Amino acid sequence: MVRVWSATQHLVLGQKKVREKSNEITAIPPLLEMLAIRGCLVSIDAMGCQTEIAKTIIEQDADYVLALKGNQGNIHRVGVKTKRLKAG
Repeated sequence: MVRVWSATQHLVLGQKKVREKSNEITAIPPLLEMLAIRGCLVSIDAMGCQTEIAKTIIEQDADYVLALKGNQGNIHRVGVKTKRLKAG
């Protein structure tokens, strides 16, 4: 089960059941498309760091924070380098 949680309202805005042999990556875009997220900040864990998911958020005029893990190759290296540049 994938749920969309509103931190401000403290409630679930939507949910989608994930098939047994599937994962949450396929469930996130349809959930985002059914919500009015314009002007919102969407945060998703590392599983949701996918081009299609980011595109869905951008197309709805929202912003996003996607977590990165070390096994995400180049994008992780760029993210770590950018963080170090901003912190320094």
